[in-house]
Amino acid sequence: MKKKVIFDCDNTMGIIGKDVDDGLTLLYLLGRDDIELLGLTLTYGNSSLEDVKKATYSLLDQLNIKDLKVFSDKEASIFLAEQSEKYKDELIVLATGSMTNLHSAYNYNNNFYKNLKEIYLMGGIIKPLVINNVEVKELNFACNPEAAYNVLTSPCKISILNGHTTANAIFGLNELETLYKKEGEIYRVIEKSIEHWVDRIYKKFNIEGFCNWDMAAAIYISHKELFSNEEVSINPTIESLKSGDLNLDINGSKKIIMPETIKDLDKFNSIIFQAFENFNKRCNHS
Repeated sequence: MKKKVIFDCDNTMGIIGKDVDDGLTLLYLLGRDDIELLGLTLTYGNSSLEDVKKATYSLLDQLNIKDLKVFSDKEASIFLAEQSEKYKDELIVLATGSMTNLHSAYNYNNNFYKNLKEIYLMGGIIKPLVINNVEVKELNFACNPEAAYNVLTSPCKISILNGHTTANAIFGLNELETLYKKEGEIYRVIEKSIEHWVDRIYKKFNIEGFCNWDMAAAIYISHKELFSNEEVSINPTIESLKSGDLNLDINGSKKIIMPETIKDLDKFNSIIFQAFENFNKRCNHS
């Protein structure tokens, strides 16, 4: 049976100077045979909600994706809440931007979290996040700490791929070279969309490629064997979440799954390309 997933994201792939991982994650999800993507709910984080909507509709248009349900603003929270009732104990939410839509879904229906099977998140830190001597500020929880607190203290089962773990999800030089050699419209759209980001990351961090932050949370849904699977306790507060700090605490009030390592990065990246190729073939036969 396919996993029923709603992807809540702050996609900015295609906007110069903005991150590309949400868009790549969307294409990955569309290429998975084991995932039924029920819809896409848009939030802010990487940029404003208006930028996210603009980038997302542009990406969908470039790849002629017409059958994906997309929601934003109040409609996003209503869709999340209604789908959680429709698919009670089946629905998975993958959230990689601010937690605003999830919090609003709970306010719309207080059974929202109880209805979900699981929430997969990308975000949070447990100490300062430093990449090649450059500190990186947490964004996804920090941009709306009240909403993040509401999600993280909910009764739902939660898995978090934090900033430290996902910083190791490098889409590097070998992957870039593979991408550039591939034939198909999806690859040309990706190549054009990530060019500025590859250049920006090299200048800032001296890394060939980029961190595929959000992709890690998506891959974890289907491939937990690629990760260590630590259960930890957290005791987040609105104040700690203003910097994205999950506040690890052995006596914490909330137990979550928070993988510490990606065991096989080559396999991780090969799974991405498999999904891209699946999606590319579907586009060619549509």
